[in-house]
Amino acid sequence: MQSKTNTSSKPRAWWAAFLNREALTAYAFVLPAMFGFAVFYLLPTLRGMQISTTDWNLLSDPSNIGLENYQSMINDPVFWNALKVSGLYVLWNIPLQTVIGLFLAVAMDRLTRSMLVRAALIVPYLISNVIAAMVWIWLLDPFLGIVNSLLGGFGIDRVAFFGTPELALPSVAGINIWRHMGLTALLFYAGLQGIPRTVYEAAMIDGSDEWTTFWRITLPLLRPVTVFVLVTSVVGSFQIFDTIAVTTDGGPIDATRSLVFYIYDNAFKFFKMGYATAMSITLFAILIFFSILQLRLFRADQSDLA
Repeated sequence: MQSKTNTSSKPRAWWAAFLNREALTAYAFVLPAMFGFAVFYLLPTLRGMQISTTDWNLLSDPSNIGLENYQSMINDPVFWNALKVSGLYVLWNIPLQTVIGLFLAVAMDRLTRSMLVRAALIVPYLISNVIAAMVWIWLLDPFLGIVNSLLGGFGIDRVAFFGTPELALPSVAGINIWRHMGLTALLFYAGLQGIPRTVYEAAMIDGSDEWTTFWRITLPLLRPVTVFVLVTSVVGSFQIFDTIAVTTDGGPIDATRSLVFYIYDNAFKFFKMGYATAMSITLFAILIFFSILQLRLFRADQSDLA
């Protein structure tokens, strides 16, 4: 009789854990975020998957064509070139942006903690991409730009930074490195403040020099911040559009035609919404893959402080 009573009480305890006052309060706080996620992310993604299987020019009703858009994408050399350009942009942007940001963060932590310095670092990030691109177009202009004037003063020939296929993509990457390195530095700086000073004191007592302390203590303990910086930076870099649209318009000779720029062209210039959505879904899958890969490689679920 006692065993039956215990068995019948288990479902009540299970439901009680999900319907008590604290749980209901938690649901009330989470519900707005879940609603926003469903309306602005989940439903559009599902709708995009459906559109990617249609032939739709935005003016007439879409017609279902199955996986033909994906087959066309596989056989499209411009798509593969755009994917290559996006990958090269990530390789130009992420390593330099991360290294420079980490260097600035360590320099601030060791040399100065002035609020004025931190404010100066974040100023480029507060400027919109369009305005930053327009400023750098003027600075790098081959005839009127200050940079080329300085190069001419050193006897170096003027350079068409945005007009040369070999230099156009690095120049675009340089603009975004300049704009985002301050934010990256502040993220690393915040991570440095979370490292206990007793760890550095113990390393100093053990006779560890600055370089060894950085590689053996600082860098491993910054792993959670590093993972966050890399994941968000890679996702953002693959979606580069506005800087390219302002500076090069995808040229010269498709040297800066990134995947998002090619998606935009197909959607709003060629009115191939189904094909553009198929490429968007493919980009979505690529970003998920690289995000999971980075989280696994850097063991984002573990902490060295523990």
